[in-house]
Amino acid sequence: MAKILIDADGCPVVDLTIGLAERFNWPVLLICDTSHEMYREGAETLTVSKGADAVDFVLVNRVQPGDIVVTQDYGLAAMVLAKRGVPIDQNGRVYNEGNIEQLLHGRHVAKKIRQSGGRMKGPKKRQQADNDKFRDSLTRILET
Repeated sequence: MAKILIDADGCPVVDLTIGLAERFNWPVLLICDTSHEMYREGAETLTVSKGADAVDFVLVNRVQPGDIVVTQDYGLAAMVLAKRGVPIDQNGRVYNEGNIEQLLHGRHVAKKIRQSGGRMKGPKKRQQADNDKFRDSLTRILET
């Protein structure tokens, strides 16, 4: 059976995702590291050791074709796509073969700018509209 896996470290839509999953009868697995440990009713939690990309590697090793993965990490999203999962970010953007290369390239360019001493603008403050877009996108995926 397909499931929803959440890259739960710093994810602002955990509760919203669990609510939608319950409505559509999808199991949810939260994966977090020991510094972001969390437990929610309606979801199983898997806590992994703290370390660079530890959550990402555990998550991608558990993804099966058709699983939905909630993450804002472009690299993880690319690996999920390779395993025929359905990655979606916290703002409702569904990652796909048509947008992942551009997103990865943008991440690479931003890293180069930061490494050379440049500064990048941070993310905008989260708005209710972001939650609405996420809810709409995840609902469309769950209905199919």
